[in-house]
Amino acid sequence: MVLQTQIHVFIVEDDNLIRSSLHQLIDASKGFKVAGSFITAEEALGALDNITPDVLLLDIDLPGISGINAIPLFAQKQPDLNIVMLTVHEESQSIFSSLEKGAVGYLLKSNNPNLILEGIIEVYNGGAPMSPSIARQIITYFKPTSKNELSDREMEVLQKLCSGANNKKIAEDLFVSPNTIKAHIKNIYKKLHVTTRAEAVSKALKKRIL
Repeated sequence: MVLQTQIHVFIVEDDNLIRSSLHQLIDASKGFKVAGSFITAEEALGALDNITPDVLLLDIDLPGISGINAIPLFAQKQPDLNIVMLTVHEESQSIFSSLEKGAVGYLLKSNNPNLILEGIIEVYNGGAPMSPSIARQIITYFKPTSKNELSDREMEVLQKLCSGANNKKIAEDLFVSPNTIKAHIKNIYKKLHVTTRAEAVSKALKKRIL
């Protein structure tokens, strides 16, 4: 059996200049090989029928299926494929949507090329590479903020919300009026920076508030 000495990489990027630059960077670096370079996710998905890369560098803004929506499709084809987002997007929604769908890394195109190569090595060795600014966002997101701490009563109401109880049921359980519960929920929304019950529950679970 011949031992693999190179990390085989797929690139999915619709910008010709960026795709070409990545291709040259990876192929010119010892220990790396571009196994495929594609403009669309659909093209890359088709190629996975015949090729088994180690790492997939995936852009978000693609013609056709977006990078984020393509993640589970790639995972269905090859469950062990290490998917790393390589994008310009730094907003929290893109980051968490990518990670929730199965990406194991998130790097910015503005990174030094060496950081991209290091990220490929890291994910190949079982790590989860993140650009420093992305890692900071994730840490900040999960870090409790003292100025927005919920009161004990608000925590009780939020816990009831997470269990699926409606306002009337919460009011009965806590021996207060429905209007009082409405006031508590309004404060919870304000402190968690959300506008709906579903968003409040989702954020409570993600930030491990309860």
